[in-house]
Amino acid sequence: MFYKIKRYSFLYSKYFSNHLKVMMEYKGDFIIGMLSVFIQQITSIFFLKIVFDHITVLKGWTFYEILFIYAIAFLGRSIHHIFFDNLWTVGWQYIRSGTFDRLLLRPVNPLFQIISERVQQDGFGQLIIGIIILATANSHLDIHWTAGSIFMLVLFILSSGMIFVALNLFFITFSFWMIDSLPIVVSIFQFSDFARYPVSIYPKLLTIVITWLIPYGFTAFYPAAYFFENQEYHLYAILTPLISFAWVLLSYRFWCYGVKNFASTGS
Repeated sequence: MFYKIKRYSFLYSKYFSNHLKVMMEYKGDFIIGMLSVFIQQITSIFFLKIVFDHITVLKGWTFYEILFIYAIAFLGRSIHHIFFDNLWTVGWQYIRSGTFDRLLLRPVNPLFQIISERVQQDGFGQLIIGIIILATANSHLDIHWTAGSIFMLVLFILSSGMIFVALNLFFITFSFWMIDSLPIVVSIFQFSDFARYPVSIYPKLLTIVITWLIPYGFTAFYPAAYFFENQEYHLYAILTPLISFAWVLLSYRFWCYGVKNFASTGS
């Protein structure tokens, strides 16, 4: 097991360094990609600010509390966006084209190969704006930071990112039977936007969906609520790493099942 971890870590470091070299060869594209995401996310914050210019609180939640939730969402998504963005292409780029057969012939895990073949530079813009928004929101909130709370913040952000990855992997795996399940993945991904706001503003049915069925609530709202004085959601926040681990395990096992049942497009 240790040998495999060491081997795959070495391989990924080579892949990643090569991707960075390619990005730096085209600095203009790299900067434009980052700025495009930056502008897109700033726009959503701008409209949120317009809403709060007309109201003081949203069902008990202030502008900067929701901004803090946004920051967790952006940072979690950035992990998915930078390192795992190639999962979106499994159906049309690998299975439909027959390229997936090539991956199966190599002595390396095919999922690792798919993940390693792309680093999305746009995600760096999302990471930067997430950090900026987190710092801005924190400066207006009375959060007492300790070594323990900083550790929990990092753990929550990593868990958030892995939930994004796990859900993407789970639904993209249907491509083994549908050839391309991207429309389903895109539709499911839309639910992640609901996690940017407190679940208390939604109908109970929607809250259940984004908490237990498609747990995007654990990618932003519940982790962020851990740092607020409201104790109501602390237990949910503590569950975030467990939900993340469970979904990663479930999604990977489903992926392995899909690989076993894969029939080449040439068959």
